[in-house]
Amino acid sequence: MSQNEQKSANYCIFGTKFDAPELAPGLYVVATPIGNLRDISIRALQTLAAAELILCEDTRQSARLLDHYLINTSKSSLHEHNERKKSASIIEKLQKGAAIALISDAGTPLISDPGFPLVQAAREQKIDVFALPGASALLGGLMVAGLPTDQFTFIGFLPVKQNARLSALKKLADVPQTQVFYESAAVLKKP
Repeated sequence: MSQNEQKSANYCIFGTKFDAPELAPGLYVVATPIGNLRDISIRALQTLAAAELILCEDTRQSARLLDHYLINTSKSSLHEHNERKKSASIIEKLQKGAAIALISDAGTPLISDPGFPLVQAAREQKIDVFALPGASALLGGLMVAGLPTDQFTFIGFLPVKQNARLSALKKLADVPQTQVFYESAAVLKKP
């Protein structure tokens, strides 16, 4: 982007506007808040404001966060149904020197969320990939569970079909460390 084309890269916290520093080219994997919009780092806000494009799991969901901080960076969807198809065009932009951010609806991208094919392709093409850690349901759950955290296994989502689910659980029955599973709230609320 030339000097004349440069967009206003800023964000707002509690009514105060801040300028975001220019980003080095690369892919920025940015954790987003889970439930509380204030659970985000200044660096994450700067990155989202300064990026040329934000790849969102769901642009409507991400708009809530971005609107809250008055971030007007262009958005594009990147989710499990289109990520393999869109990765090539995104890699092309990154190879031309773009700074692109990747976010999920809530929490850390790639942790049972979209982004793996894109990050893998970026690494294969020797494109810089930057991690901006933050909210993670996995770590948040471990922090309050009262279970040993010196060793744990992250399983993610179990299979949906009952037989496959039971089979997966049987295979994990003898694993001695804490095991962490993800499940949707809708499934947990079923009687």
